Amino acid sequence: MEQEAETITGVPARYWHMLDNGEIQCDLCPRYCKLKDGQRGLCFVRARSGEQMVLTTYGRSSGFCIDPIEKKPLNHFLPGTPVFSFGTAGCNLACKFCQNWDISKSREMDRLMDQASPEQIAKAAEETGCRSVAFTYNDPTIFLEYAVDVADACRQRSIKNVAVTAGYICPDPRREFFSKMDAANIDLKSFSQTFYRELTGADLQPILDTIEYLCNETEVWVELTTLLIPGKNDSDQELHQLCDWIREHVGPGVPLHFSAFHPDFKMKDTPATPRQTLVRAHRIAHEEGLSFVYIGNRLDAGGQDTLCPHCGHLLIQRLGYEILGWGLDPSGKCEECGLKIPGVFEKEPGNWGSRRQPVRISSW
Repeated sequence: MEQEAETITGVPARYWHMLDNGEIQCDLCPRYCKLKDGQRGLCFVRARSGEQMVLTTYGRSSGFCIDPIEKKPLNHFLPGTPVFSFGTAGCNLACKFCQNWDISKSREMDRLMDQASPEQIAKAAEETGCRSVAFTYNDPTIFLEYAVDVADACRQRSIKNVAVTAGYICPDPRREFFSKMDAANIDLKSFSQTFYRELTGADLQPILDTIEYLCNETEVWVELTTLLIPGKNDSDQELHQLCDWIREHVGPGVPLHFSAFHPDFKMKDTPATPRQTLVRAHRIAHEEGLSFVYIGNRLDAGGQDTLCPHCGHLLIQRLGYEILGWGLDPSGKCEECGLKIPGVFEKEPGNWGSRRQPVRISSW
């Protein structure tokens, strides 16, 4: 990793150690970047400054916005409520198909237009009526120190925390980071190591480890998303393998979102995901025994509905991010057969709808 040294400032970062050869090794994610003074890791935001590692984006954001929680996507976590969303810059994956590349691949700090302390974010979320704060747009694990401080400030105001992440993180920081989260959507981008290595520059197993850890060892509510890219990860064989792994390792009640790919970044010549691929994936997931399967990134009647896996009753009817019907009783059970539905539900859904409302934090 040969880079010209630069003067780098930031807050002290955790999860690194000094090597015998004088380099610093970052221990946040399985890349284990090894840095000389003035060098940055692949994520761009964790860097070596003198004899320590620093986080360069603490307190700085690429913007704030109030979104529907379903946009994260989370369909079983406080449905219909608004979520206060923000991110920073950089990413520890190198996805050629990144659909937030202008933020996650940013190498210019002027993308970070808004500055905000953890307390300011929590206060803004509370005063705008948001039930949760989402760490999103770029992967929040790379700004762990900032994220956990924001999460602590939010919990002091009874605001829940949501991580939207690829899950590419080592065990010790994973434990700290997710101890602050109430829900997470994990991108399971493929069930192929070749796909991960060639199209993301990462490895599959650490993501599977994160999913198993969250579902089997924590109270974090988890949903999964797979972006289906034509000819890359959408074969029947791979879809069966992916869904079989989910059922066997974390259970059939974990919601799975199949999302439509749109040509972007370094894969502009790859066609968009056809509807029939999404429908086929939806069918395969049900054949493999998964209870809650959704179609995303496409306005598709029925593709976002939640059905009772026992009696087939329509529990939540959606069109896009709008909730049109509600069939859960106040305790989160199917009102028809009484089956307890996995998720975090309130007595009735929120009414935020599909609105997207940008926010400037300076007023708080």
